[in-house]
Amino acid sequence: MAEIRIRNTEQRISGEENVRAFLEQQEVLYEHWNTSKLAPELQEKFVLSDEEKQQVLATYKEEIKDLAERRGYKTWDIITLSELTPNLDELLKKFENVHTHTEDEVRAITAGKGIFIIKGTDDVGYFDVELEAGDVISVPEYKPHFFTLMDNRQIVAVRLFIETEGWIAHPFADPVFETNKA
Repeated sequence: MAEIRIRNTEQRISGEENVRAFLEQQEVLYEHWNTSKLAPELQEKFVLSDEEKQQVLATYKEEIKDLAERRGYKTWDIITLSELTPNLDELLKKFENVHTHTEDEVRAITAGKGIFIIKGTDDVGYFDVELEAGDVISVPEYKPHFFTLMDNRQIVAVRLFIETEGWIAHPFADPVFETNKA
């Protein structure tokens, strides 16, 4: 289950309903998918063949279609990151800068862990959303954020897009974030 850490206060929010309620106030969609649907051999595998990626997509076909219909997403794929990913550190540096998009950034975690750092309302400031398998998040367009891996440095996630070429990051310079890093 996702857990939230508000950076200004170190307050932690846990429990599916509490997380969902907090994220709704921040205009971020949060859902949870059933991880037991995924074949056991894929639940902790972080380097996937094209066939295995298709198996993950087929497993969550109904959930993906439902989310896509509700939110207007037109295409989806799988991203896998682990210590075996070539140039992982350089790739993470690209992700680890506050940015925005002209469409939602959606991740449905099917294995591993990741973290979104999101700029909340003025009274909240930046907060971390620590995600694990089964967690689904949609950060709205134009909301400053970034995504990175947690200490385990491995994740498999379904990404959904409106634009068929995928999202493009637009840097968001924010001096408040620099003083707020933890």
